[in-house]
Amino acid sequence: MSRWKGLPAELDPSTRNLVVRLRRLKDHSGLSLRQLAARTGYSTSSWERYLGGRSLPPREAVEALVSVTGEDPTRLLAVWEVAAEAWNGRTATAPAAPVAGALRAGAPAGEQDQGQAPEPAAETGRAGSIGLVDPVGPACAGAEPARGRAFHVAVAAGVVAVALTASAVVVLAGRVGAEDVRGTAAPPASSAAPATVSPPPDLPAYTCRVERIDGLWYAGQSTTRDAILANGYAGPEVAEAQCLLSRAGYSPGDIDGIFGPVTERAVKRLQAEADLVVDGIVGPHTWGALRG
Repeated sequence: MSRWKGLPAELDPSTRNLVVRLRRLKDHSGLSLRQLAARTGYSTSSWERYLGGRSLPPREAVEALVSVTGEDPTRLLAVWEVAAEAWNGRTATAPAAPVAGALRAGAPAGEQDQGQAPEPAAETGRAGSIGLVDPVGPACAGAEPARGRAFHVAVAAGVVAVALTASAVVVLAGRVGAEDVRGTAAPPASSAAPATVSPPPDLPAYTCRVERIDGLWYAGQSTTRDAILANGYAGPEVAEAQCLLSRAGYSPGDIDGIFGPVTERAVKRLQAEADLVVDGIVGPHTWGALRG
């Protein structure tokens, strides 16, 4: 089982769940990142970003990984759709990259926003990629002068801004009118509750059934005594550890089978009390403290 780095703390739970599942598939395949890149057509650096939670993998990349491992794609694609909604909702308000920056680097605008290197040609040809911006200047045959092009761009941007402002005024007026009919004031636009993302439909439900058998504690999720667990792992073994941590008085957070920062802190507190190496990783010695 690979030793993965912890995922970014600000990562949305649905995206975190997708990345954890992708990591698990990659571990089960036994492929290195270089081999995975060769088998899927996506570069090694791309998979490093996808499996590190820094970029949302495109649907085609998820399908390619599932094809390599021979798994049923239905559930994982459902998880990807939920993660994509959350990711798009997070990035919709991000400021656009300057056009000049995109022209200088000759890369998709999405890569400019994140300060990352452009994707290889094998990826930019896939569905969903952003095309390059046409060069501007007299060097292009048949192209209009840069000043004329800039004028048209400015006019188009002004028209779009006016249209957006008019739409916002209409929506706000409708909301205020509806509130007046009910006799209450309309709430400020900034107080609207953020959209919530429903959890993936196939997340397993873990219920702790703690009992003592032959002098050892078990919680009904796994009987392992030597599985290595660390931040970023997921599965029934993680749920077993969470149940036993809770039984011992070290709250791991939700019993969701996902090894996150809260579970890691609970493991470190247990290790400190049991005079073990405090590394936040569940191994044979920590399992002994949990089951003993």
